[in-house]
Amino acid sequence: MGREELKKIVDEYMQKVCGLKEHCERCLKTERWHGSVVLMVVDACFTSLGLNYFNAVVPKVFEFDEKFVRSGKIKNLKELAEADIEELKEIWKNERSWNAAKNIAFYLSKLSDNNREALRNWAKNANVEKWKEDEIGKIKGVGLVTFQYLRMMGGVDTIMPDKIVKRVINEILEKAGYNAVENDLEFIKKAEEIASICGYKPIEICWMTWLVQSEGNKIRMEKYASILDKI
Repeated sequence: MGREELKKIVDEYMQKVCGLKEHCERCLKTERWHGSVVLMVVDACFTSLGLNYFNAVVPKVFEFDEKFVRSGKIKNLKELAEADIEELKEIWKNERSWNAAKNIAFYLSKLSDNNREALRNWAKNANVEKWKEDEIGKIKGVGLVTFQYLRMMGGVDTIMPDKIVKRVINEILEKAGYNAVENDLEFIKKAEEIASICGYKPIEICWMTWLVQSEGNKIRMEKYASILDKI
C-alpha cells in the first residue's frame, strides 16, 4: 500500500462531492455568508457546540442574518461586540456561544475597521502550533476546531480536526494501510500532507468529509447543494 492507493481512495470520496471546489474557493476568499464576517464569526461559534451543521446551525445563522444583519441592526464586528446578549439569545439560547462571538468580534474589530481585512490578517498570522497563546485561542469557548474554522474563513487553506473530519480521514488512512492519527495538531499536519499528495486543497478534503455523510437516503452534498452557495 502506498501513495497511489491513498490517492485512489481519496479520489473515490472526492468524486461524490462535485461542486465543492467553488464553495471552498469562496471560503478562502472570505466570501461565505454574502461576505459578512459577522455571520462567519457567529457560524463558527454556533458550530463549536457540535450540533448538526445543516439542520441546527445553518437555519439559526439565516435567522440571525435576517433579524440583525440584513435589517442593519448589526452591520459590523464592533456592533456585534456591543450587542445586547439577551436580545441575541432570542435566536440562539447558548450564552457561551454568544460570549465567544462577542469576544472574537471585539478582538478582530480592534485590528482593522475593515472586517474582512481584520479576519484575514489575523488568520494569516495565527500560529496553529501556539493556538492556545493566541488572542482568539485564549477566548473561552474557542477550541482548536473553532480556531481552525475561523482561519479557513480568513483565507488559510487548512483543516479543522473535528470528530467527523478525523473519522473520515483516519478511515481513509487505514484503508490505504497507514496508521490513524489521534493527536489534533499531528492530525492537521497529516491531513494537509494527504491533500498535497492527492492533488487537493486541505480545505476541500475537510469539507468533503462533512458532505459525504449520509442523511436519510442522500449524502449531504446532494441534499444541501442548493444552499451551499448561500452560505
